[in-house]
Amino acid sequence: MATATEPPEQADVRVSGSLSRRMILIAAVWIALMLAGGGFALDRVLTAAVTRNFDNGIEYMLTSLIVSAEIGPDGEVVFNRELADQRTLEPYSGLYWQVSAQAHEDFPSRSLWDRRLDYNPAHHDVDIHAYDSNQFARERLRIVERDVKLPGSATWWRFQVAESRATLDAEIAVLRRTLVRSFLLLALGLIVMAALQTVYGLMPLRRVQQEIAKMRAGKLQRVEGAMPIEVVPMVEELNALIAHNERQAEEARRHAGNLAHALKTPLTVIMNAATADAEDLGETVVREARTMRRQVDHHLARARAVGRRGHAHSRADVWPSLEAVERAVSRLYPEVRFDLDGPKDLQVHVERQDLDEMLGNLIENAAKYGGGSVFATVRGEAGYVEFLIEDDGPGIALEDRSRLFDRGARLDSTKPGTGLGLAIVRDVAEIYDGTVGLEESEDLGGLLVRLRLPAAS
Repeated sequence: MATATEPPEQADVRVSGSLSRRMILIAAVWIALMLAGGGFALDRVLTAAVTRNFDNGIEYMLTSLIVSAEIGPDGEVVFNRELADQRTLEPYSGLYWQVSAQAHEDFPSRSLWDRRLDYNPAHHDVDIHAYDSNQFARERLRIVERDVKLPGSATWWRFQVAESRATLDAEIAVLRRTLVRSFLLLALGLIVMAALQTVYGLMPLRRVQQEIAKMRAGKLQRVEGAMPIEVVPMVEELNALIAHNERQAEEARRHAGNLAHALKTPLTVIMNAATADAEDLGETVVREARTMRRQVDHHLARARAVGRRGHAHSRADVWPSLEAVERAVSRLYPEVRFDLDGPKDLQVHVERQDLDEMLGNLIENAAKYGGGSVFATVRGEAGYVEFLIEDDGPGIALEDRSRLFDRGARLDSTKPGTGLGLAIVRDVAEIYDGTVGLEESEDLGGLLVRLRLPAAS
């Protein structure tokens, strides 16, 4: 039974809604807006075309009316021929004409019967003028008119032809119903297509989810199978993260085993000495405890570095770290002269605590085993930052340099130390994909330690 202090197996994840629903909603809104805008524009164009065609028929009749008109003996307008459309002879047929002028009686078609078209002499229409009118109750009209001077007359006569809009409005209504139905069907089809596209497009993500579930169940080690090119980077990063965690876990297990093995021998010595009531039991305990402490310090340093390595944003300013280490070491070795050189704006992709530990070990060793001068140089180089720590000591023979990186290795036992400084520097540097090497200093004549760490971009 789980206790109250045990952490939950899985952390709660905040849900911000369905990605599929969001994509379909966005597609639906966009489709609706585009079709509404396109439908409105198409309605305007088609309505204007139908109206223009309707007006052409009325204008044709107006032209026929004008060309057949002439001035009679009494000064009034007469027609030299009858109009072909018989609707003008039927009362209230929906097709009307009228000729009007100031100081003259209106000359209407028989279809107007007892009604007259409005005549406003205030404006002058030399060109054809078309407009809608509600002057007749329950009958909207489309009127086309023009002012003309007939031969033999100085009077401006206004010729008007009007037709009921019922036919035109019915055509427009049919047109709009067809447009609305067509666009609704098109919208439905596009939304269904967007939904199918979303479901099919997000299917690789569901496959990744299933693969991860199999990994948790221990059936797979990695996310496998062919993936779309857009999903491949995410899968590669996920597999890389899994591999990184496995390496960290393996390193942790290996370090725990190494530490257990390293502590086993000193503990055995102490137990044997205590069982035998050895006279030098106290000295044995102190000596073996010191050995165990060195091993614990070494493995703790590696464990800290491994734990911090995964931080993608880890970075440290080089120059402040160098100055801080120089101040600390100068207090321990006040007789040693320290010189620092290099640009002050460099950064490394390393945690500040690990950088301080590496530089502290190197500079302290240079001060401890050198002849009184330590020179630290830093420089940037092709994606790396290089540290050169030099001293004026006796140096180290070529055949002994590689041995110094072994845990507990010491060439000078007259000075205090654990023999783990360079081993810690090497292990921590390798954790951050860096390197460390030993060379001979050309300027000071002693040892030169070259530490290379990845530069922070």
